[in-house]
Amino acid sequence: MERSSRIAIAFALVGALALGLAGPAAARGARVPVQTPAAPGPDEFNRVWVDKYGPKNGKRVLVLIPGTIGSSGDFTLAAKYLVKQVKGLQVWAIDRRSNALEDTTVFAQTLRGEKSLQEMFDYYLTQILTPGGYELVEGASHPYARQWGMATALNDTRAVVQRARGKGARKVILGGHSLGASLAYAYAAWDFNGRPGYKDLAGIVAIDGGLLGSFDSTDTLQQAQDQITQLNASTPFADLLDLGVPEATGLFAEVGGIYARLAPDAPATTLQGSPLLPAQFNPQFSVTNEGLLGFAFDRDTSPASLALIQVNGGWLAASGDPRSWVDDGVTPIARVARTFGQEPANGVEWFFPIRLSIDTNAASAMKPTSAANFLGLRLLHTDKIDDPLYAIQTDLTDGRVLQGARNLIARSRTTRKESTLVNADPINSHFDPLIAAPKSNRFYKTVDDFLREAFSAGKGKGRGKKR
Repeated sequence: MERSSRIAIAFALVGALALGLAGPAAARGARVPVQTPAAPGPDEFNRVWVDKYGPKNGKRVLVLIPGTIGSSGDFTLAAKYLVKQVKGLQVWAIDRRSNALEDTTVFAQTLRGEKSLQEMFDYYLTQILTPGGYELVEGASHPYARQWGMATALNDTRAVVQRARGKGARKVILGGHSLGASLAYAYAAWDFNGRPGYKDLAGIVAIDGGLLGSFDSTDTLQQAQDQITQLNASTPFADLLDLGVPEATGLFAEVGGIYARLAPDAPATTLQGSPLLPAQFNPQFSVTNEGLLGFAFDRDTSPASLALIQVNGGWLAASGDPRSWVDDGVTPIARVARTFGQEPANGVEWFFPIRLSIDTNAASAMKPTSAANFLGLRLLHTDKIDDPLYAIQTDLTDGRVLQGARNLIARSRTTRKESTLVNADPINSHFDPLIAAPKSNRFYKTVDDFLREAFSAGKGKGRGKKR
């Protein structure tokens, strides 16, 4: 099937699901397309999808950006919780433009009861490259995606922020998880044709991410040039599992999530028996579908390469045939299944553009370094940022996320008094703040007060706390 036809079908399907045709398994807020500025590539990619939660007449909007290989579905549980806690709040979760390349038709049909679990498994993991099965996306067919970096992501985000603001009737706080938090920092400092990004915002929410030392940095022009040279000779999309198939992480996560959601206690015979399942995700004994999902995502058994989507969940039962999952952490396995086994959005971005990581690392200093200038990063207004800041860190970075937040406060007009810094290390792993159970979720318990104060205060008049 030609690319343009697949994209048209994908948008039509998502539009139908947004109108409520997906049934209870896919229930969520409204899902709407937002037109974005032109970027490299065909015009049909110049839009993003936004999942909206909360009251239609809400005057406060929290816009959230997913992290590396993240999608809008990462925020489903948090959004549904927060709109109940903060009066008049809407939460808008963004799916990046690359989402248009995903073929989630059979996942959606399975959640609606139109396809069986076996049919879903066969389509995505057995019939690859055979007639009637899932067709792998060739990165070489999308060379323009090598230019989908920070400028593209922030211009797309600004289209959403402007839509959220309306005609100035609504206040907007911009946040994100992991790399999405880094993008929120960069947005505030970015120069949008003469207008600083921070002027669009009433605050910033950084969920285990940021800049100014929070993550890796690209410090020299030569490093940036070498990274672009390597990118131009390779696929545009990240391959987290290093299988030569960028969408593999998304396929395995969603297949596993839907099995665990629809048949949690059934033996994971089909999945464990598949030669395509990497050995590091396959215990040496029979487990349930929930057990297999927990084994893949829990920080004690998940491979280091998946640190970006790990949780503190529990462990496999010591006995049983099959062995089940024991919830003994902050995130119950059922919440993992709900996050990664959902449509029309999902929890993993199948085609994450590598250029976005390259640019984000070069943006670490939040100023026009030689590397940043080479990559076209317009980070011109860091010292003028005056938005209240919320930041929470987990066990991922050994304290660097909160140090990055303190660095931003020192470099900008944002004050420590109006900021809220939360240390959830070591209890939380990187994905826990988004989906941990409300009773033990440090993010849920602390961000709601920040949102109320930041939305209510004028700039520079917030009140901060250290947790």
